[in-house]
Amino acid sequence: MSGSELPPTPPDPPWLALPTDVGDGLRSLTPGLVEAIIQAVPQLVPAYARPMEGSFGHVLRKGVTAALERFLELPGTKLPALSDESRQLVAGLGRGEFRQGRSMDSLLGAYRMGARVTFREMSRRSMEDGLGSAVVVDLGESIMAYIDELSAVSAEAYAFEQSERAGAVDRRRAELLELLLLGQADQTALRQAASLADWSVPAEIAVVTLPLDRAEGLRQRLGQGAIVIERETDAVALVPERGAATRVELDRVLAGRSAAVGPAGGLGQVAQSLRLAVLAASMLPPREGADEPPVWAHEHLIEVVLAAEPSAVGELARRRLAPLAALPENQRERLAETLLTWLRHWGQRAPIAEELGIHPQTVGYRVLQLRELFGDDLKDPKVRFELEIALRGSRKAGAPSA
Repeated sequence: MSGSELPPTPPDPPWLALPTDVGDGLRSLTPGLVEAIIQAVPQLVPAYARPMEGSFGHVLRKGVTAALERFLELPGTKLPALSDESRQLVAGLGRGEFRQGRSMDSLLGAYRMGARVTFREMSRRSMEDGLGSAVVVDLGESIMAYIDELSAVSAEAYAFEQSERAGAVDRRRAELLELLLLGQADQTALRQAASLADWSVPAEIAVVTLPLDRAEGLRQRLGQGAIVIERETDAVALVPERGAATRVELDRVLAGRSAAVGPAGGLGQVAQSLRLAVLAASMLPPREGADEPPVWAHEHLIEVVLAAEPSAVGELARRRLAPLAALPENQRERLAETLLTWLRHWGQRAPIAEELGIHPQTVGYRVLQLRELFGDDLKDPKVRFELEIALRGSRKAGAPSA
C-alpha cells in the first residue's frame, strides 16, 4: 500500500440495520433468556453438566447476562460487539477453559447453543410486535455476528493462556534440567522442581543429546512424557525408560539426528548419563545418514574408559604388546587382530574364524604363533584382561600393536 492510500473502511456491523428501539422492546426477555440458556447449557454441552448453585453457576449466569445486555445496546449503532468490560469478561471465559484443562469446543458449543435459544425467543417476540420478517433476518445476522466475535475473543484468550503456560513450563523445565546437571540438589528439591515443571518423574530416565540443528520436531515426536530443552549448541531430552520398547522407539525417532543416548538411571544419574552419552558419541564417527540410529552409550563404555587416560593405556600397550614389536608391520597387525578376537571369544576357533573371515586352520596357526610369542602369559586372567585393554586402546589410537 502506497503512502497516499488509506486503509479500507471496515464494513458496517449487521446490527446497524436494526431499528434503534429493538433493544428496548426485547430487553424484557433478558431474565427468561438467561434462565433458558443456563438450563440448556448442561443438557447440550456435557462438560458443563455441573451444579448451578456454586461458583460455576454464578460465573455462567454473570457471563450470559452481560452478553445479552451488551447485545441489546447494539441495534441501530456502529458500536463494536464488545465493550472493554465485556471483552475482558469474554476473554476470561477463554482463559478459564484452558485452566480447567478443557478444549475450546465446549465453550464454543455453549455460545452456539445460546445463540439458537436467543434467536428463537427474540424472533418470536419481534414477530409478535409486528416488526416484520426483514427485521427478523437482520436480527439473526446480528446474533450470528455477535457470537462470532465472542468466540474469536475467547479463542484468542485461550491461545494466549496456552502460549503463556507453555512458555512458563519450558522455563521451569530448563531450570529442572540445570538442577539435574549441577547434581547438587537433593531428591526432595528435584521432585518439587519436576512438579512445577509439570513433569511426572519416571522410575528410570534415558538422557538423549543431539545437535541443535537436528532437534526440529523432536518434542512432538517424543510426546508429553519427555522433556526436551534446547541449549546454545545442542538439545537434551529426558525420556521415560521402559525397557526394550524405549530402545525401539528411540531408534526410530532419533534416526538420522546424530543423537546419543546415555545409560538409563534415576534423577540423580542424569548428569552422569548425559556426560557418558557425549563421551560415547565423541568416540565414534558421526552418524549422519538418514537411517543411522543413535549411539547407545552403554554399548561403548570400554571406549569411554580407554579415552579417559590415553597415556596410561599407551604405557600398558607398550608393555603388554612388546612381544609383537619386532614383527613386520603386516604380520604384527594380523596377529594383534587375531589376539583381540581370540580374547573376545575365549579361544573358540569357529567364531574367531567367522569374525575374521579366515579358515579355522589359519586361526589355529596364528594362535600357535601367539602362544610362542606370549608364552604362559596367555593363561593368566589378569594378563589377558590387560591385553584386551591394550589392544582396544591401541586400536582406538590408530596403532593396532606396540
